[in-house]
Amino acid sequence: MKNSRRNLLITAGCLGGIMIAAPALTGAWQAGPTPQPRPSPNAPTNQNAPQGLDGRPLPVESGKQEVDKQNQQAIRLEVQRLYVMATELKDEVDRTNSNAVLSLSVVKRAQDIEKLPKQIKDRAKR
Repeated sequence: MKNSRRNLLITAGCLGGIMIAAPALTGAWQAGPTPQPRPSPNAPTNQNAPQGLDGRPLPVESGKQEVDKQNQQAIRLEVQRLYVMATELKDEVDRTNSNAVLSLSVVKRAQDIEKLPKQIKDRAKR
């Protein structure tokens, strides 16, 4: 009986000590320094202004713009070439007899004209 009272008193003392010490330990654990967020280098200085309108210019890729201009110029030249080839094909078909079979040169020219729009499309995707 003495052992059971002793065990009960020891258990009660331990529980009381834990209940007293727990808030102090958790408060000390939570009271550590809170990390401060760092501002992003890409963030605008004025939160109400869209990026690029807050005084800082957006980065300009001059090399890409130059390539775009060259691509656009090449596309225009290829479209003009396509127009000329299509016109020549139309004239040649108009000159041939409709009852006769189309010549091999007309078929070859038509195949060349088919390839050119594909090239223009591929260049436009760049």
